[in-house]
Amino acid sequence: MSKQEKNAVYIGRKGTMNYCLVIVTIFNKGENECTIRARGRSISKAVDVAEITTKRFLPEIVEIEKVNIGSEELEGDHGLKTVSTMDIVIKRKTAK
Repeated sequence: MSKQEKNAVYIGRKGTMNYCLVIVTIFNKGENECTIRARGRSISKAVDVAEITTKRFLPEIVEIEKVNIGSEELEGDHGLKTVSTMDIVIKRKTAK
């Protein structure tokens, strides 16, 4: 498991604040970067998690570095299905 995968938070059915707490814990352990990953309907929750974490919980410590969007083809009940994906990379701010 790579370091980037270790710091990845996959958004699913849990509450928004649960994911925010996980990200705060990652940065409190001294990590410099965290990736929020979501697919399909969870994308809007991933955006909420990123905004709450960077603006309310850790505004002086972290910032959103980049956002990657894409799509994946998944095998479903009715053949191939295209699902949107999003990765939001949150990084510790550098001292200026």
